[in-house]
Amino acid sequence: MTEPAFLQRRLRLLRFALLSIGAAILVIGLKTAAWWLTGSVGLLSDALESGVNLIASVVALVMLIIAAIPADENHPFGHTKAEYFSSGLEGGLILLAAGLIGYAAIERLFNPQPLEVSALALVLSAVASVINLVVARILLKVGQREESIALEADGHHLMTDVWTSVGVLAGVALVFVTGWQILDPIIALAVAAHISWAGFAVFKRSVMGLMDTVLPEHEQQKIEAVLDRHREEGRIDFHALRTRKAASRRFVSVHVLVPGAWDVTRGHRFADDLEHELRTLFDGMVVITHLEPIEDPRSYEDIDLDRIEP
Repeated sequence: MTEPAFLQRRLRLLRFALLSIGAAILVIGLKTAAWWLTGSVGLLSDALESGVNLIASVVALVMLIIAAIPADENHPFGHTKAEYFSSGLEGGLILLAAGLIGYAAIERLFNPQPLEVSALALVLSAVASVINLVVARILLKVGQREESIALEADGHHLMTDVWTSVGVLAGVALVFVTGWQILDPIIALAVAAHISWAGFAVFKRSVMGLMDTVLPEHEQQKIEAVLDRHREEGRIDFHALRTRKAASRRFVSVHVLVPGAWDVTRGHRFADDLEHELRTLFDGMVVITHLEPIEDPRSYEDIDLDRIEP
């Protein structure tokens, strides 16, 4: 895939971020109405979580726009890492929402108030959950297919909201059946704990991406398989293979050892063909090769990342 085609494909993801924003606005309205009808702190926590979803969806849209900007002089490796800022911020917002929910639940735990259970409120909350479920499945499917961590994080966040809503609705139903008002804040505390864990997982994945973690093992095996096909004992070899991923874009660098008797043209053509073959493994992959004579001892002294002279 050519670079312009790759970037155009990334731009097409914006419509899914807009879908998430529209769904978040609709869900906030439904859940706020449900809370107003019942006074349930659990339903209030649900509405707060949807507010976080809206903020996260807007951030995801902005970061997807930035990620699709072509490489320039100040960003020669492109802007795809912007997606990690979106997912990292989303993880932080989830943790913040968990804290707010926990605070409200503890206050209600010590100052219990009766709930006014409304069938209409429960229906509104259930409809909001269905909307979240549908949009979350779309975001997760597209995010995984297009390798967009911003959309994936948004989808996981919405799925967390779905399970949260199920728990809250169960809590309201239990209060209605048993009359135990304490169940409402207890359910809200469980919700806070659940989304805290989800927020931590999203945040951790973003940090790992920003730290230039190597490609997954199964992807590295594909790269090694290509290199193995070209290895010839004593004539052609490879070392100093390094990989990393920036959202949907992969970066690979490798030293190519060839006979010193090869002229520059032959060596360049071999390296160029190798780079092309590696790029066909994954869309948007950047491959950098370094040509070295296989007979020269110095070719084996520069395999470390930091080449510090003794």
